[in-house]
Amino acid sequence: MAQPQAGIEGELLDEQCSVQLTELTRVCGVSVEQIRSMVAEGMLHPRGAAPEQWVFRGIEVIRVRRAVRLQRDLELNLPGAALALELIDEIERLRGRVRRLEQHLGRWSDADA
Repeated sequence: MAQPQAGIEGELLDEQCSVQLTELTRVCGVSVEQIRSMVAEGMLHPRGAAPEQWVFRGIEVIRVRRAVRLQRDLELNLPGAALALELIDEIERLRGRVRRLEQHLGRWSDADA
């Protein structure tokens, strides 16, 4: 007898898309209050003057999911998760710079050959 296969469920995310507050809470499984706290902590930067008008970039969906995972897995409080996100962002920026420098140096060393 064949074993049932577990499927992978997910949503494709265009980082350039925008989501409303209610959609962000739905796709991330968090409350409006959690999002308000993340905005107050400086972790998220919505457009719009009031929470009812807030619009978030697609990349902030990833930030919310990371923050929730950091809080759950590492038992970080919100300020700790905010700091961890800043450090992750810095690591990603530095890795990008290293890749660009390696590409540049590769082109430079290829020119000498």
